[in-house]
Order: sequence, then structure tokens, then C-alpha cells
Amino acid sequence: MSTEGPRRRADVGSYEDIAEAAVRTTGLSDFGGTAHEEGLRLLVEDLASAEAGLTPVGNYFHRAQVKSALVGRLMTEARFTEFPQHADVAIERPIFVVGLPRTGTTALHRLLAADPAHQGLEAWLTEFPQPRPPRDTWEADPVFNAMQGAFQQHHVTNPEFMGIHYMDATSVEECWRLLRQTGKSISYESLANVPRYSAWLAEQDWTDAYARHKQNLQLIGLNDTDKRWVLKNPSHLVALDALMTVYPDALVVMTQRDPVTSIASACSLTAEATVDTSTTFVGETIGRTQMEMLSRSWHTFWTSRQKYDAAQFFDVDYREFVQDPVGTVGAIYGAFGIDWSDAAREEVTRIDAESRSGKARPSHRYDLADYGLDEEQVREAFAH
Repeated sequence: MSTEGPRRRADVGSYEDIAEAAVRTTGLSDFGGTAHEEGLRLLVEDLASAEAGLTPVGNYFHRAQVKSALVGRLMTEARFTEFPQHADVAIERPIFVVGLPRTGTTALHRLLAADPAHQGLEAWLTEFPQPRPPRDTWEADPVFNAMQGAFQQHHVTNPEFMGIHYMDATSVEECWRLLRQTGKSISYESLANVPRYSAWLAEQDWTDAYARHKQNLQLIGLNDTDKRWVLKNPSHLVALDALMTVYPDALVVMTQRDPVTSIASACSLTAEATVDTSTTFVGETIGRTQMEMLSRSWHTFWTSRQKYDAAQFFDVDYREFVQDPVGTVGAIYGAFGIDWSDAAREEVTRIDAESRSGKARPSHRYDLADYGLDEEQVREAFAH
């Protein structure tokens, strides 16, 4: 077992410094324009502020997050040029799983993606998009191996996080890494106290972020053009209008759970993900910032949803999903007119059984009071 501790830096550095590091790492210099710069520059300034309160561990961690977004943008620009045929790939009736964090979105997403006729975004391809190679070649890919090794080390050093949200390089994951290539991602707000960036992001039109998101899907799915995309990310709540502009035939599945439980759980996940990274982004600050962000996203989604065809939406009650996961997936297929084939049912059933035991079995404890919140505050924030 490795005993290597977290890496440290004296500061985050400037945006220019991080961008230069991304160029050195990749040997590439074409960022495909400057659309990403406004948000990321503001983010870096916020991260360097006293309000962010970053520790040496936090400086390294958050610098790496920004650098990763820039590396991803550089690498996908190169891939777009290398595979120009990606632009002709059609994406039809993709499924987007949305909902507050900790409402069953991860489990439902993985079950929907289990269908052999579907495809999701594997973790390593969200970080470094490329046409998805054949599965039997992944272990020979140095990028895949590097990411798999990083996940394994993370699970050794952060066992509590693994119990909350198990990940490895092969897992289908959220698509925020694609969205952050334009500097727009609520993931940054979920990991640090960045009030100016948060205020900026709340006023943004995300259409360009989703246009690039689609371009990345066309690239990654270049070898699987016959498969339906299944995607999920909490930020889809705040950007439904942009999502529907880029994907007008999208099918949206929304998970519903008591917000008191989901907010407490979301705060706990954030706390575990940011251990030792900040002196200010702890306890009540996590509670305040996360509830503000998530309640704003939730209300934005419900306001926007009224504009679109109700037949494109399906609501899942968390309790019913937990009681009958496979039946819930079948109901989604029926509502959207998707073929609930024997192959789909068998694979969904297998993945469901696998998720109930072993390393992927969730284990999570949390308390709303740890984050300066109470039930009345949460219920008021999420009242229709």
C-alpha cells in the first residue's frame, strides 16, 4: 500500500502560468479560441483569494483542476483536427439523467448505460476525449493506465470518499469535464469558496459549453455511432435551456428525493472531496454555498422545464427506484418508446446485482447540522 501523501504548492499561480504548464505537458498550443478564458481567469483569481483560504494541498489540487481543463481543451482541439469526420456523427434522442446530488442519479445513470445499445462517458475519456478504442485495448493505453492508477491511489488515501462515490477509469461518469473546457462548471463551486466565479457563472448562457459538449460526444462516439448516449451531471439542472438548444430531441430523466436528505449527503460528499484543501471551505461555509448553488439550479430547472414537451421528461421517485431499480429502468424505456430488449434487461439486472455488493456498494453517513443547516432552512429553499 502506498503511503505517499498529497502534493503541495505555495500558491495556485496565475492563469498564464497554468496555461503555459498545460502547453508544456501536451506539446500542443491551439486552444481553439479564447471562449474559455473569461471564466477560468476569474476562477484562478478567486482561488488565490483569502476567501478561498486554500492550503498548500488545496493550491496543488485546484491548480491541477484548472490545468486539467486546459489540457483537455488542447487535446480535443488536436483530436477534432485529426478526426474531422466526427462532425458528421448524428446524436439522436440522448438521455440526460438530472437531479440534485445524492438522489440516485449515479446508480440510475450506470443502469441505463448498461444496455448494450447505449453508451456512456467512461471516466478516462471524459478527462482526455478521443474516439473510444476497443475495450480489450484499454489496459495497453498509457493514458488509461495513468488514470486507473490515480483512482486506485485516491481510494487508498481517501477510503471515505470511495464509500460515498466509487469510481475507476472504466466507470461511466458525469460530463462536467467536457463542460469545463469552456470554463463553465458547477464542479468548481462544489470544491471551493469562489463567490465571484459563482456570481459570474449564474449569469452565463451555457449554449457554447453544450455545443462543445456535443462535439466531444461526436468525437468519443465516432466508433459507436449506432449507440444512444446516456449522460448525467448536476449542472444540467441550471442549464436546461442550453441543453435543449443543442439537443432539441433530448430525453430528460429527473430523480426526486427529500431535499433534506440529498443536501446533507451532498455537503458530506463535498467535505470528503476537499479534506485539507482549505481553511475556509469547511462546515457552515460548505452548507451555505452548496445549498445556495443547488437550490438556484433546482428552481432554474423547474422554470425552464415548462417551456418544453412534457413527453421528453420522466420523473423517478428515489424510494421507488431503490425498491425496484430494474423495474424503474423498464418504465423509463416504456415512457420514451425505447426497446426494452432481453439483452438490455439482462445487462441492467446484472449491473444492479453487482452494485449491491463489493467495492461499488455505497456506504455513507452524514448529518445536516454538521454544515450549519436545519430541515426548515432546506425545505424553504426548495419549496415550489
